[in-house]
Amino acid sequence: MKNLLLATALFLTIAGCKSKRALDASGTPSTLLVAVFEGDNPGETSKSLDLIQKYLSRKLGMPVEFQKSSDYTSVIEAILTNKVHMAYLSPFPYVLATQKRKLIPMISPGLDGKPYMYHSIIFTSPNTGLRSMGDVKARSHDLTLCFADPASTSGHLVPGAYLSSIGLDPKSAFRQTMFAGTHFASMLAVKSGKIDVGCSFEFAYDKLVREHVLKPDDLVILWTSAPIIESPICMRGDINPAFVERVRQAYMQMDTADPKAFRTYISMYLPSMASKMAYIPIADSDFNGLRKLMADDHDITVGTK
Repeated sequence: MKNLLLATALFLTIAGCKSKRALDASGTPSTLLVAVFEGDNPGETSKSLDLIQKYLSRKLGMPVEFQKSSDYTSVIEAILTNKVHMAYLSPFPYVLATQKRKLIPMISPGLDGKPYMYHSIIFTSPNTGLRSMGDVKARSHDLTLCFADPASTSGHLVPGAYLSSIGLDPKSAFRQTMFAGTHFASMLAVKSGKIDVGCSFEFAYDKLVREHVLKPDDLVILWTSAPIIESPICMRGDINPAFVERVRQAYMQMDTADPKAFRTYISMYLPSMASKMAYIPIADSDFNGLRKLMADDHDITVGTK
């Protein structure tokens, strides 16, 4: 009898999970499942997502659940395998995922009606004596290099492609190349002297300085990338277009309908800009520049060394 009850409970749990993932005859979910990366600051991210979850549930009139991950690759896997309906993706994971299936990039943080941009950075500690990328090139075989996450746009794809473009293959030009796992970990590894050269994005650096984890002179920025479009929030391509539009409109109205939810999330990295920003619609073609970057640099892959 006990085994029968356990089996029944397990069946109901699995069935309940499957029913949440399922779409009705019109292609609309009964519960909106959302995958999101929270690796850099999970506690703060979780609190801000709780506010967004409550807002979306009220606005859409349906249950909304965020499935949080400590790495980008798991978020990609979740939306590719129909475990979720929607995902917060950075630009590189979005491009990777669209190689496998159609996704609808709904919205991205914007300013004055245009997508907000950010930059990748390559940095070192003052103690290395490195002052330019020329110095890095001259001494690369004696240096250690650290990327952030394998699927990070600013912490892997963009700086990796740049290094390759100046003749520094990340796989062979350095004494050792590794992944820190997060942007914060990359910067702190360089600050501590464990790694010579690191890669991340400017907002993460600004945040650590603002929170007094880093001092401005703890790191020397050796290179700053061209502007990169901000991260898209995407829906699967098989979801009902009318429902996709409802969700898009909910996000676009968030800055006025629930300013606390919007500003708490944006303020994690852009506290001075949160009151001026809003979610705006974006298109798949906005990411063609990154697709070209990937095509031009065949050594950029997702995987650890």
